[in-house]
Amino acid sequence: MFYRMKIAGLDRDLPICPVTDSLYIAGFVVFGDQELTVACAAELLKRAPEYDYLITAEAKGIPLAHEMARQTGARKYFLARKAPKLYMRGVFSSTVKSITTEKEQTLYLDTADAEQIRGKRILIVDDVISTGESLRALEVLVEKAGGIIVGKMAVLAEGDAQSREDIIYLEKLPLFHPDGTVME
Repeated sequence: MFYRMKIAGLDRDLPICPVTDSLYIAGFVVFGDQELTVACAAELLKRAPEYDYLITAEAKGIPLAHEMARQTGARKYFLARKAPKLYMRGVFSSTVKSITTEKEQTLYLDTADAEQIRGKRILIVDDVISTGESLRALEVLVEKAGGIIVGKMAVLAEGDAQSREDIIYLEKLPLFHPDGTVME
């Protein structure tokens, strides 16, 4: 089963995937879809508030943040990692439970990144915002680093995220019944 929708002016068929026995979602993945990534980045940038740096969570937001940075000529964006890396020093974290992952996850940022974030206007970017848990984990990291959150953006808003007034997004993504029909 697929859900056809227009995203940033492009038609895409998103596979409908089970989350629980009674809840299904449409899978949106920008990985490998360069045309869609470029188009989404351009559309988000048209709506973006003024900012100094972008931040996203590993992994699906990476191509989007990278392309947004490339289109604006930015030399740097930040990435909250799913695991600390050997090169990271003074790591701090925030825990998240996302709709698309089975278990609790932790996002990490190091103090070198935090020093650059401190006092700067930060724009949080993600591919899809659903429950808002990943978004909240990013907010906590930016706040711990001393950054000023000037906006939160996503390509798609799913479920309750569609009614949030603090998120800028391109399109609404419905939730689905097991038979593939849209939940109202």
